[in-house]
Amino acid sequence: MSRQFVEIDEEFICENCGENIEKLRYSCRNHCNYCLHSKHVDINPGDREEECHGILEPTGIEMNQQKGYVIIFNCKKCGQTRRNKAAKDDNMDKIIELSVTKID
Repeated sequence: MSRQFVEIDEEFICENCGENIEKLRYSCRNHCNYCLHSKHVDINPGDREEECHGILEPTGIEMNQQKGYVIIFNCKKCGQTRRNKAAKDDNMDKIIELSVTKID
């Protein structure tokens, strides 16, 4: 089965921090631009077919030459890993925090 991108750009209330998140308007809003958390609702981008509906916690950042910053998410409910490119209005302080290697 091929990965088909379904464009859905809608407002939502972040289930992690409670902020009202506006549409992105140039692509699809996938995560909170304040705390960077998301919700595990898609199997393929925009399909809304995932049954888990857990909270996707941002756990890291990758740099991609075409996409720029890519946020790595881990689902708190089922443990799956997802990735999504950062939006222009994402909280840069949070992105920097994710890029710092944590040493225990």
